[in-house]
Amino acid sequence: MDIPWLILKGGRCVSSEKKQVLAFDFGASSGRAILGTLEDGKIHMEEVYRFSNDPVIIGKTMYWDTLRQFFEIKQGIIKAKQKGGFDSIGIDTWGVDFGLLDEHGVLLESAVHYRDDRTLGMQEEVFKAIPKDELYDLTGNQFENFNTVFQLYSLVQKRPWLLERADKLLLTPDLFNYFLTGEKKAEYTMSTTTQLMDARNKVWSDKIMDALQIPKEIFPEIVPSGTVVGMLSDEICEELGIQPAKVIAVASHDTQSAVVAVPTQEEDFMFISCGTWSLFGTELKAPIIGEKSLECNVSNEGGYGNTTTLLKNIIGLWLAQESRRQWIREGQEYSFGELEQMAREAEPFQSFIDPDAPEFVPAGNIPERIREFCRKTGQKVPETIGEIMCCINQSLALKYRYALEQIESCTGKHYPTIHMIGGGIQSKLLCQMTAGANGRKVIAGPVEATALGNIAVQFMSLGEIRDMNEARQIIADSEKTYEYIPQDEEKWNAAYEKFKTIIQN
Repeated sequence: MDIPWLILKGGRCVSSEKKQVLAFDFGASSGRAILGTLEDGKIHMEEVYRFSNDPVIIGKTMYWDTLRQFFEIKQGIIKAKQKGGFDSIGIDTWGVDFGLLDEHGVLLESAVHYRDDRTLGMQEEVFKAIPKDELYDLTGNQFENFNTVFQLYSLVQKRPWLLERADKLLLTPDLFNYFLTGEKKAEYTMSTTTQLMDARNKVWSDKIMDALQIPKEIFPEIVPSGTVVGMLSDEICEELGIQPAKVIAVASHDTQSAVVAVPTQEEDFMFISCGTWSLFGTELKAPIIGEKSLECNVSNEGGYGNTTTLLKNIIGLWLAQESRRQWIREGQEYSFGELEQMAREAEPFQSFIDPDAPEFVPAGNIPERIREFCRKTGQKVPETIGEIMCCINQSLALKYRYALEQIESCTGKHYPTIHMIGGGIQSKLLCQMTAGANGRKVIAGPVEATALGNIAVQFMSLGEIRDMNEARQIIADSEKTYEYIPQDEEKWNAAYEKFKTIIQN
């Protein structure tokens, strides 16, 4: 059969038949199915399905509703079929969480949520078996209670029978890829979130697993981002009435999909992927692991194209999201736009919090915890909703500066521009405060960075986009960005000195 081809200016041959790809982007509270096409040098997206993604608490354990999540993936596939179908599927999610399969490939239980408290005290227990500096030297990962290594060690200590029954461990997007194809693979960027991977050699670390008595055989083969895992299974195609399509392991960690979409051609750049969490970092060719990076507790995580992102994981818009939920529980419902306007009207620089203080991690009454933090640190206590929101936004902006200084000290480089991407940039106040607090120009956009990166990796895998440079140029041409110039630098510098004394004490 003759296949029509089109010769592009760059000398590449691609099929003249327009391809369409399906991206699933899971966030902490919702998920979406988005169709992407590539036309006239631009990516066009259409959201075809949106669904909630709610944790389920049973007894004292917080689970993800894994089977419901996969049901929603199927619904998204059906909606995409009605819009003309697709050539491939790619799934991105948060990091660290996993499902365990038995020898028959059956899921043993729903994935436990990273906010579950089973990892409390596990860092100290792990460090008894393998010293902290040795664990960091092997993995280069920031120490976080929710990292996979601490989740697994809680099973070693408290539920060893579950690991004994497990034949394979699959991180969340790899688990969904398995449900779709029957293939068990571990995508590279997700694997680097576990704190179980040798960062230099890019393999699972036998040394860590031996020290912690974690069974090595449950970990599947690590594959590069952009690998075609397999085709949709016959059972899925028959059930949903669809044609076979490729399932691609995109940069499955949502942060790394977002980094693909940073609209720059610069080799050295700084980014903030701004959502429920804020991931602040830069892209490197190789990990930076040493005394300085350990002291700063920065993370080396894998990116598309075998790159490394050196970053800090900072609590982000969770503080505003959970505060809003608390006010709704109290009978006061405001949109995020209304909350931002209240923050603008509040007197700035009155009080600060450390966004990463442990009391702000669990769900609950965040506004009251903010007030208590300010009382304990001898500051003016924010009382009104506007004062709380102002405190959250300026504290985030100042914590970004703290992370910027740490990363610059590790790389030895100066970054004049910060690229802010993701849903959080819809807050113009946070973008402007970030420019002021950091004394750097901020370029904000795209909002849909994660979905764009997911789609771009699929097109690269299908041969429609040459490489990441071309992908970033296409995304820059597809999406509008906004610039924010630093203002009130003297006031921000004074605020930063006060902020540092608060978080360092």
